[in-house]
Amino acid sequence: MKRDAKVVPRDAVSGQDPGDRRTLAGPSGKRTGTSGAFFGIGGEELRAILRAWILGVSLISAICVVNVLTIRHDAPHLGTLPPAIWEGSSALVTLMIFAIPAAVALWTIRTSPRWWQAAPVHLVAVFVYSALHVAGFVALRKLAYLTLLHQPYDFGAISSEFPYEFRKDMMAYGLASIIYYLSLRQGARQTAPLAPPLQATFDIQDGARLVRVPIDDILAVRSAGNYVEFVLVGSRRPLMRTPLAAIQSDLSQHGFVRSHRSWLVNKAKVTGLRPEGSGDYAVELGELEAPLSRRFPEALTALRG
Repeated sequence: MKRDAKVVPRDAVSGQDPGDRRTLAGPSGKRTGTSGAFFGIGGEELRAILRAWILGVSLISAICVVNVLTIRHDAPHLGTLPPAIWEGSSALVTLMIFAIPAAVALWTIRTSPRWWQAAPVHLVAVFVYSALHVAGFVALRKLAYLTLLHQPYDFGAISSEFPYEFRKDMMAYGLASIIYYLSLRQGARQTAPLAPPLQATFDIQDGARLVRVPIDDILAVRSAGNYVEFVLVGSRRPLMRTPLAAIQSDLSQHGFVRSHRSWLVNKAKVTGLRPEGSGDYAVELGELEAPLSRRFPEALTALRG
C-alpha cells in the first residue's frame, strides 16, 4: 500500500517551498530590469532632469510671488487670497506637466532629429502641455473657490481665454525645453567616454612591402650600410633603404635618442645603463643591448633624465 505524499504548501507570493532560500531574480537577488535606470533613464540623465526641474521650480516660484504682489498692488480690492489661488494653481500644474518638455528634450538629445522631424513633435507637445495646464488650473481653482471662498469660479469663454493662455504656455514650454535640453546636453558631455588617443605609428618600407608599426614597438634602429635595421618587439627586424640621419629626424620627436653613430634607441624602452669603461655605456632595452658612445654625452644625459 502506497503512503500518501505529503503536500508541502508553497509561499503564496513567491511560489517557493518553505525553507527554500534561493533568490528569485538571479545571483544578486535583485529584480530584473534596467540596471541603474528609472524607466530607461540613466543616472546622469535623471540628475540632469532634476537640476533643470529645480531651476524651473525656482523660476516659477519667483514669478508666482511677483504676480501675486503685482495684482495685490494694482487691485487691492481683490485681497490676497484670489490672486494666490490663481497663481498657485497655475504654478502647481506647471510643475507637474514639466515632464512633457523634459521628455521631448530627452528624445532630442538621444536621437538628434532634424528640424523637420522635431517641429511636429514640439507642436503636439506644446498643445498637450497647454491643454493640460488650462484644464488642471481651472479644476484646482474651482475646488479652491468652493472650499475657501464659498463661491463658484468662472474661467470665462474658452474660445477667448484658451488662446490667451496658449500664447503664455508656448513661451513657458519653450523656456522649459531649452533648460532641460541644455542640462541634458551638459550631462551627456560629462559622461561621454573619452576617445582613446591615437597610437603613433611609423611606416617602414621593407623592399616592396610597407610595414606599419606602432612607435612603441620599436626598441632601436641600427645602421646597416645603405640600410637601417629596425629592432622591434618580438624579434622582428625589417630593413629600410635610407640613411640613419633621415630616420633620426623623424623619430627624435617620439623620444628616440642617438646613442652611437650607428644606433638610435627608444628612450621609453630603456631598462638600464651599464658602464663599459672609458666613458662608454651599454644601453639595456630588455634583452637587447645597444652601445652608448662617450662621443654622445647628450644621449647619456637624456637617457638618465
